Amino acid sequence: MFVHEGKPCRLDYAIACDRSWRTRSAQVAGWIGGQAVEVALAVDDAGRWRLNGAGCPAAAGCVDVDLNFSPSTNLLPIRRTGLAIGDEAEVRAAWLRFPDFTLEPLEQRYRRIAAFRYRYSSAGGRFVTDLQVDEAGFVVDYPAVWRVEASA
Repeated sequence: MFVHEGKPCRLDYAIACDRSWRTRSAQVAGWIGGQAVEVALAVDDAGRWRLNGAGCPAAAGCVDVDLNFSPSTNLLPIRRTGLAIGDEAEVRAAWLRFPDFTLEPLEQRYRRIAAFRYRYSSAGGRFVTDLQVDEAGFVVDYPAVWRVEASA
């Protein structure tokens, strides 16, 4: 649970990927205040995205889903690209915006700067931050946005 504009929120989500860490589908369910949220995303083999059954041509060709409300989706390109320290990759993600749940493309860049640290940038470099990850690639610190409270 979290708070957005003074309203309690809960968003559960599930993402299905193929063996290469490419997104195949995602579901989001929960609520913002008293408003129910139900979102279904799917992408076909040709890279065509659908949001609640409707086509999203702007997101065509995106490989990863990026849930604007969770840093967990940074794991997808981190695992898929398998960058060595010093290497970088450009990624085009289908960005599910919060709180309006629209889908749009977002150009991103990941540069691995240490064993457990990536420099992440988006919006043509207008947004830049360093992400700290664990051994599996899950984000444990997204400065000024999110930080893991406990881990095994």
